[in-house]
Amino acid sequence: MTELLDRLSDTEALVATGLPLVLNVVAALATFFIGKWVIKGLIALLRRMMRRANTDETLASFLSNVLYGVGLAIVIISALGHLGVDTTSAAAVLGGAALAIGLALQGQLSSLAAGVILIIFRPFKRGDFVEIGGTMGVVDEVKIIHTTMKTLDNQVVIVPNSNITTQTITNYSALPTRRIDLTVGIGYGSDLRKAKLLLEKMLAEEDRILPEPAPTVQVKELADNSVNFAFRGWTKSSDWWGTRCDLTERIKLVFDAEDIEIPFPQRSLHIEGLAEALKASQKT
Repeated sequence: MTELLDRLSDTEALVATGLPLVLNVVAALATFFIGKWVIKGLIALLRRMMRRANTDETLASFLSNVLYGVGLAIVIISALGHLGVDTTSAAAVLGGAALAIGLALQGQLSSLAAGVILIIFRPFKRGDFVEIGGTMGVVDEVKIIHTTMKTLDNQVVIVPNSNITTQTITNYSALPTRRIDLTVGIGYGSDLRKAKLLLEKMLAEEDRILPEPAPTVQVKELADNSVNFAFRGWTKSSDWWGTRCDLTERIKLVFDAEDIEIPFPQRSLHIEGLAEALKASQKT
């Protein structure tokens, strides 16, 4: 009888000791799985809202991953709290680890923040022809850390986003039209009115020059060696380069055919006493 009572007391002690532990484990597991499920639901809701707002998919994916990681860390710390782990210490360790990682990756984090800015404000998009810090090319892809460009000679340039946001960005494709702006010089002895009529005719006959805004040819300045015209016409952005090159070539050919001088820098050298020296050499 005494032995039976001892066994019962041991069982009760075991239950009294083990039951809270089991309940804590169950609570920790419930906190982890339910918390994880809630986080996934909130992330899915956020992605749907961002998709309806036409947010860039790269930015949506990045924010979703960051929020999921932060939420999962909070859930894990909460679950550990049910198991009797000192969550204050765990949070301190997690914060220290985050600080160490941040210091080690500060350059990458700077590019990451710059990538978010580029995606939100969109100074350029894929397919745009841009110039960034002296590098010209077509934007191939905008990522969170870097941007990939293809140059005119088909080289791939990878630019860290942190460099882009600190440089001047020129987007040649942002607007549908661009103006061709040439300075055309003629010699002072050439017929000014004839040259102006020829230039106006070239603009009028070029199909890629837009009628509005109207093209113009005006006398710009009386320079040291030439009379300079401001030769201007608007084209579609995609036609700008080809039209500019073709008009430059045509100006040279037409002016040559019409005997219009295109001056170039020249110097006349006068040597004092040269004539006398030549005469003296001839006498001898």
